[in-house]
Amino acid sequence: MANILKRFGDIMSANINALLDKAEDPEKMIDQYLREVESDLGKVKAETAAVMAAETKAKRELDECGAEVEKMQKYAEKAILAGNEGDARQFLEKKADLTKKQESLQKSYEAAAANAVQMKEMHDKLVKDMETLESKRDAIKTKVAVAKTQEKLNKIGSSVAGAGDAIAAFEKMEAKADKMLDEANAMSELNKKEGSIDDLTKKYDSTASDVDDELAALKAKMGL
Repeated sequence: MANILKRFGDIMSANINALLDKAEDPEKMIDQYLREVESDLGKVKAETAAVMAAETKAKRELDECGAEVEKMQKYAEKAILAGNEGDARQFLEKKADLTKKQESLQKSYEAAAANAVQMKEMHDKLVKDMETLESKRDAIKTKVAVAKTQEKLNKIGSSVAGAGDAIAAFEKMEAKADKMLDEANAMSELNKKEGSIDDLTKKYDSTASDVDDELAALKAKMGL
């Protein structure tokens, strides 16, 4: 019983917060505590029932003894009325023995009643503590669920940030490629312009030579 109460004391004190801080999975930890508490509470209920049964038994024995004391008193009175003093004496002696027993039973009952009250109070407190733990479990599970969701969001956020960095890097490479292409196109354009002058010169050179040849042939034909 002392161990059970100590366990409850530890769980309901700030020690549970320290234990949960060290736990890798607070949900599993508090579920484990609740299973232990439920087991202990079952033992406490059984013990409380036994103590209350002992109180009931003590009360019954006390009442029965009290009834016997009254019975002996009445028989003694009847014996006196009947003129049987010897019988009355025996009834009174029995009454005296029962009275002593009654005093002992009264003390036993008072002790049993006090134990029952104390046990019932402990039982009720443990039931209330159990309800508190269940509320804490629900709160912890809610917080853990929120934390896990936040972790997922953080990971997604990191992935999105990484994707953004990759996109920025690709944009830089694309800009660099565009620049290289523009420079190559410009160079090609310049090369085309330089080539066109040479081609034009060759064209006229070729045309002038053909005309001269044709003019000489015409003169020769005409005898000039």
